[in-house]
Amino acid sequence: MKIEVLFPEFGNLYGDLSNINYLKKCIPEAEIIETSYNSEPAFLKEDINLIYIGPMSENSQELVLRKLMPYKDKIEELINKNVVFLLIGNSLELLGKYIEKEDGTKIGCLDIFDIFSKRNMLNRLNSNVVGSFEDIEIVGFQSQFTTMYGNNSDKYFLELKLGIGCNNSNLEGIKINNFIGTSVIGPILILNPLFTKKILKMMGLENTKLEFEEEVLNAYNARLQEFYRKFIK
Repeated sequence: MKIEVLFPEFGNLYGDLSNINYLKKCIPEAEIIETSYNSEPAFLKEDINLIYIGPMSENSQELVLRKLMPYKDKIEELINKNVVFLLIGNSLELLGKYIEKEDGTKIGCLDIFDIFSKRNMLNRLNSNVVGSFEDIEIVGFQSQFTTMYGNNSDKYFLELKLGIGCNNSNLEGIKINNFIGTSVIGPILILNPLFTKKILKMMGLENTKLEFEEEVLNAYNARLQEFYRKFIK
């Protein structure tokens, strides 16, 4: 079992590398490959069970984009082969068509998905999140300087009851094959144990008992009830 974390020195905005720290506790037998910016990704030569990229600053986004650009075809190939991807926060934007800056200039992205983002560094969008993914509900948060646009109507991740989706709709993120990209931070795996179990199942791990499973389930249920009580009428 191999998990590759791409560019952890950049992708830890909001402390979301805690997602990986939690997976280490849940599956201690897994090999965690932390690929730094100056290293070649392991997914080019090795079979990886989960490829993870966390949220990062806007300057780091542009650095990471230049690093990933030569691997566009390989990333598409792995998505088509049902390799599990989990991209959190603004890392999803890198696989869209472009990021438009405030002055109208565009940063070309990998162009794997039919989405693009508009950046406004003077207007941070913050929201609590409740959304449905298959048969479970996801809770978390959003904090971003960008809004995503385009067409994710046939490949969205969450149907939102609370939060900011693509085109300011209720459809958030991207889910295609075993690729999941979402703006939801939290860290999402700690806040959502049922979702963590789904990710592990996608990786081929059935019925894995989570670390502190009872405690994280209790916290998840309490947070979900609180969000409904306070924010969803």
